[in-house]
Amino acid sequence: MAEAAESPGNAGTASPRPLFAGLSDISISQDIPVEGEITIPVRSQIREFDSSTLNESVQNTIMRDLKAVGKKFMHVLYPRKSNTLLRDWDLWGPLILCVTLALMLQRGSADSEKDGGPQFAEVFVIVWFGAVTITLNSKLLGGNISFFQSLCVLGYCILPLTVAMLICRLVLLAEPGPVNFMVRLFVVIVMFAWSIVASTAFLADSQPPNRKALAVYPVFLFYFVISWMILTFTPQ
Repeated sequence: MAEAAESPGNAGTASPRPLFAGLSDISISQDIPVEGEITIPVRSQIREFDSSTLNESVQNTIMRDLKAVGKKFMHVLYPRKSNTLLRDWDLWGPLILCVTLALMLQRGSADSEKDGGPQFAEVFVIVWFGAVTITLNSKLLGGNISFFQSLCVLGYCILPLTVAMLICRLVLLAEPGPVNFMVRLFVVIVMFAWSIVASTAFLADSQPPNRKALAVYPVFLFYFVISWMILTFTPQ
């Protein structure tokens, strides 16, 4: 009876059973793998390596940039609605075209007052100041295009006018006359229209529908001034 009387007290003072005491009785099957390695997939490593340009050589960097510029030139030569110039914008192409156009517009006079320096500066200022003005006008009209994207498009679309200047320089090697002028006029008009069509193909969708005419008009004036400089050019 004494042992029976003591048993309730012992039950009340006994320590509680551990929460995970039963887990030791569970056996893990040998078929279930419990070891492994944390590895990075090979495709992720390759993609990360390709996207990094820190380890590539200078030659590869230059060739990659030249290929990108060449692709943008092709988009201007075959204008179509595309966001390539807007997405992957750069200013290398516009700089090359601007310098090339300015060099071809120089006069070869030996006179110090007409040595071609002012002509180079005029072309450079007109191209970049005009492009900046058109870009600011586009932003004020509510266009959804960034500043450098607009500069990129306007600069790349000078390519047809640069080709027109090259053709006019070759035509001017012949004897001047009415036929010579008509040929140059035809080339400049065609390339002027080409520049307008190419630029509007990239910039039209970035403007509000009711303000597209206000955005295209400055572009028309911009390329018209450059075309007039090409048409009135006479080497000395």
